[in-house]
Amino acid sequence: MKSLCVYCGSSTNVPEPYFEAARELGTAIAKAGHRVVYGGAHVGLMGAVADAALALGGPVTGVIPRALIAREVAHGGLTDLHEVESMHDRKALMAELSDAFIALPGGYGTFEELFEIITWKLLEFHRKPVVLLNTGGYYRHLLDFLDHAAAEQFIRPAHRDLVLVAGTVDQALNLALQTP
Repeated sequence: MKSLCVYCGSSTNVPEPYFEAARELGTAIAKAGHRVVYGGAHVGLMGAVADAALALGGPVTGVIPRALIAREVAHGGLTDLHEVESMHDRKALMAELSDAFIALPGGYGTFEELFEIITWKLLEFHRKPVVLLNTGGYYRHLLDFLDHAAAEQFIRPAHRDLVLVAGTVDQALNLALQTP
């Protein structure tokens, strides 16, 4: 069993196709016999991923800072819920517990988690796959910006490929399960 970290938004006010992708990803991870590791909330795409995996009996591990338990509405039905002191502790534990990372659409928190785990990969702190699930083209402008940063030589061409891109849940899961 592999543990797949899912980064995604906690907002409940996003279009339904993003929720559909989150549920589809949670379902696919559980059906494949793997564990979901995520931010521990019951709301937004975070809750949708967790609930879908749990509905099939899949193991789900949440990691949430104590200060966010009430704000992000900590999920009460998880296999495991780790309460930590800070966002730094959250990200470190999620990384430690995970064999790969998949980013669904999200906002600042998702971007921050994503870029930190990419940076850790660049610095060779880990060799785990990092996958963007580009649901509905959500990340197209970010990908264009990364290409621009590479063209301007702020990102080395070899490092541009540290981020794998998937258009479907099946592609994302296959990329995440690749052995580095």
